[in-house]
Amino acid sequence: MSTILHAVFGYFFLLLIVRVMGRRPGGQLTIPEFVVVFLIGGIIILSTAGDDHSFTNCVCGVITVALMHRLVAWLKSKSPRFGALVDGTPLVVLKDGQWQNEAMEHAHLDEQDVMGAARTKGVRTLDQIKYAILERNGAISIIKADK
Repeated sequence: MSTILHAVFGYFFLLLIVRVMGRRPGGQLTIPEFVVVFLIGGIIILSTAGDDHSFTNCVCGVITVALMHRLVAWLKSKSPRFGALVDGTPLVVLKDGQWQNEAMEHAHLDEQDVMGAARTKGVRTLDQIKYAILERNGAISIIKADK
């Protein structure tokens, strides 16, 4: 019964913390947000199924992670260099019909990934694309050529 109560408490506490941390436009998670979700989930699981079933330890751990996330978000808003370090920078992977091989290799991306993103924008051929950009959140933006 104790495990069930911890799981219920953990669920609602996690829901509250994620709600307080805020939401992102477009529903895209950044790398720090993925870290927060997995880390908080791990803390909740440890308090539910681990050796230490302490509400206090669970709450302290989750609040610490949430505060660290807020600190990182604040630092990113104050320092673009820190933001680039944490989230990365957008990479141009296609420019004027030319694949940017170094950027593609760095991102472990292949041409089919880019063309798949292009098809979702109604673009069927390479010559219809002016730029393809791998964004900080992992999405691929397609900028159509003027034709």
